[in-house]
Amino acid sequence: MNEPIAAFDIGRMLFGDEPPLFLLEIAVRTVIIYVYTLFLIRWIGSRSIAQLSLVEFLLVIALGSAVGDGMFYPDVPLVHCMIVIAVVILLDKALSHLLARHPKFEDMIEGLSVQVIRDGIIDVKTLKKIQFGHDELFEQLRLKDVSNLNEVRAAYLETNGMVSVFKFDDPDHEAGLSIEPPWDVRSPVEIRAGDPFNGTIACPDCATVLKTSGEATPRCPRCDSKVWHQAAAD
Repeated sequence: MNEPIAAFDIGRMLFGDEPPLFLLEIAVRTVIIYVYTLFLIRWIGSRSIAQLSLVEFLLVIALGSAVGDGMFYPDVPLVHCMIVIAVVILLDKALSHLLARHPKFEDMIEGLSVQVIRDGIIDVKTLKKIQFGHDELFEQLRLKDVSNLNEVRAAYLETNGMVSVFKFDDPDHEAGLSIEPPWDVRSPVEIRAGDPFNGTIACPDCATVLKTSGEATPRCPRCDSKVWHQAAAD
């Protein structure tokens, strides 16, 4: 019967129950697995992390367990670990070859790019369908130097999770929904449906712009939102 584990045993917590020489074995295991995996990944020509496709992301997850286990578990033989890594790499290579030859199959696996903004207006239904939040969308727009949605002619959520942005050629256009600074840094001026307001307002959900003349503010005619933000120019 195994002896009960003594809680807060500093020796066990720091070094484990293996003999001290096993620490050197861990170092050797790590070097072997690292070089082996690096060679195979270099062979498949993986792109940078920011450009990982769904297939490559799956490759990273699959390799994570196989690589880590072989580095420090004494009961995991290196050959077993190397076989797993090789099979995962070969499966990825075969799948990449299949996707390159059959675009329809690639669309099924990788998904399709979708338009999330058209002429400064957010496609709320599409955002909900793909479960992509406004905060994440605005964050990526700010990274593309967008401070106001009136600048955006079109924006697409690509299959790698990044948003590509195309701006209007003419910089002179009306006020719109401001996303700079981030709303959690400075709260925008809010106007609720039913409140009187004289000026230009923008819907925080779909970015629809509406000019009011001091009468009761209606709901958003596009997405039925009850809240508006005071619109701002560039």
